[in-house]
Order: sequence, then structure tokens, then C-alpha cells
Amino acid sequence: MTTDINELKRIASQVRRDIVRMVNACNSGHPGGSLGCADFFTAMYFNILRKNDKFEMNGKGEDLFFLSNGHISPVWYSVLARSGFFDVKELATFRRINTRLQGHPTTHEGLDGIRVASGSLGQGLSVAIGAALTKKLNKEDCLVYCLCGDGEMEEGQVWEAAMYAGAKKTDNLIAVIDVNGQQIDGSVEHVLPYGDLRPKFESFGWKVIDMDGNNMENIIQIMNEAKSLTGKKQPVVVLMKTEMGQGVDFMMGSHKWHGVAPNAEQLKVALNQLEETLGDY
Repeated sequence: MTTDINELKRIASQVRRDIVRMVNACNSGHPGGSLGCADFFTAMYFNILRKNDKFEMNGKGEDLFFLSNGHISPVWYSVLARSGFFDVKELATFRRINTRLQGHPTTHEGLDGIRVASGSLGQGLSVAIGAALTKKLNKEDCLVYCLCGDGEMEEGQVWEAAMYAGAKKTDNLIAVIDVNGQQIDGSVEHVLPYGDLRPKFESFGWKVIDMDGNNMENIIQIMNEAKSLTGKKQPVVVLMKTEMGQGVDFMMGSHKWHGVAPNAEQLKVALNQLEETLGDY
């Protein structure tokens, strides 16, 4: 576990370098949301999650993490590699045919850290609820985390899952919603506004807290607060405000970088803004 905030920030900078390099190398992928979530993923895998030394698919005796908005796989792959799940050099195979690092996370090639294929939006929260209830049946005191996107909140299955988790008092579950206000076709407000998420989740029996997803100190504080709220007959949801493209000035705040790769010149500009701290792959 890394407890030094400055070191966590340094790791997050390297993760952002990995993201833009991976997406540029194959001219495909989703850099915007990945960059926005780099601080959160770094905090989770280097500070928050309780993990076993060896990855096993059943996840017994450890916390579980599920990525529902699987298109931001670059940030997940980077953090998994940087935290020791597989060799960092494998990041160079991102989106190549017949490799383990597909554009959306898959399980058929057996990549350590990945327990379910994701990216078909709306499904991840349901999977996480099933895992959390399994933990309860097995009398484990571990937690289950799930990250969803705010555009994903337009999927009906999310709200069926939210209703179920609240009704069944799934209090070992922490959902995190990446609230960056952007999706592939424009702002969430423009495409399909859903109003205030807080009262919606509260109406289904969830405990709701807010977090600045681009402030490492706040992430550590709020995620630990979320952990302290578990076991109290309510699932917990963290509304995480982030900036699309965080860390790269020409990508920040624009839906246009949801799924577009930077070219060679743009990559150079981006890397000049991001500190290399752990060594590029």
C-alpha cells in the first residue's frame, strides 16, 4: 500500500503517459475518460483495495473491483500493470489482434485483474451486486467496488440494479459514478439529461457522498469514508466529479476526446505536460 500522497500523484502522472501512448500507438481507444479517472484508479490499486498477493478468479478473501464503463480500459490496464498484475511491457500490445489487452476488457485470454468482460454499458453494477451478495453468503468481510460512467446512467438496467441493491440492503457494495458530464455524442445534459443523481439513488435506499476525482487527497479521504459507511444496511454510491481529459490541456472538458486517438504531434504535446515518473514501457 502506498500512503504518500505525492507518490500517488507521481504514479498517476505515469499512468496518464501510458494512456496517451497506448491509444496513439494503435490509433484507437478512449483517452478522455481514461485520463479523467487516472487519479481514482491509482488511489484504488495503490491505497484502497485489499488485494491478495496472487490473482485468482474467484476473488475469495479480497476486495473486488469491476469496471462497468469498459471503454476506459487504457487507464485500468496501465494501473494493473504498474501495480504488478502483469508486465508493464505488455501495454505495448494494446488493441492488437489476439492479445490480452483488447479495447474493452475480456476474460477469454486470462488477463490477471480482469474478472468479467465489460463495456456493454449498463451491466457492471448488476455484476457487482451479484459478487457482493456472494461475499455475504460466504461470510466474507470484503467489499465490492464498481465504476460506472455518468452517460451510462441513461441505461435502464442501472436503475433496476440500483433498486435491487437498495431493497436487498447490499451494504458491502460501493458504486462510483464518474461524473464528467460528457459522452460520445456530446454533453450528458445535451444528449439525455437525467437531473440530480443524488435524490435518485437516495430514493432507492443508497447512501450518497460526493468526491473530487481529480484531487488525490480528497479521493483517499472520501473512499475511506465510503468504506466506513458500509455494513449499515445501505449500499454506498460516490458521485465522483472529474474532468474529461484531465492532465492534457487540449483534451480537457471536451467530448471530442471520448474516443479519438492523438496523432504524433498531439502525443508530443501531451507527453510534455505529463511527468515521466516510473519509466515509459
